[in-house]
Amino acid sequence: MKFKFSLLFFFVFFNPLALAAELGQLSPAQLTQLQKEQNALVIDIRTEKEWAATGIIPNSHKLQFFSPNGKYNPEQWLSDLNQLRTNEDQAIILVCRSGSRSAMVGNMLAKTKGLKNIHHLSNGILPWIKTGNKITNDCPSKLACK
Repeated sequence: MKFKFSLLFFFVFFNPLALAAELGQLSPAQLTQLQKEQNALVIDIRTEKEWAATGIIPNSHKLQFFSPNGKYNPEQWLSDLNQLRTNEDQAIILVCRSGSRSAMVGNMLAKTKGLKNIHHLSNGILPWIKTGNKITNDCPSKLACK
């Protein structure tokens, strides 16, 4: 019995799927709904080349997380993010190409930085485009358009 409890404890608290539970995964329709109903802040963490190749979701902000060579500075990125937020409780939705980077960054922000109400666009911007949702090349924030 003690072994079963230990095994259950391990899977509940150390299972990668359990860790991902704090990060909300959204469909394109859910992103749109959260953006409209809760003034969610949509952050596109992709690279400049990716933004140029596909455009961005309307009313989202370009805030690259990883440099082209894979480096990142979470403290600087969080500082830039906080300048875009209207309040601490504002929902944040991360977007990348396929959902992998946004999931990784979202989990890191939730686990190590304690951010609440953080989500990511499941499977990235590709399904957004494929389902015919609008794309723009406009940038709503000069801060995030470096």
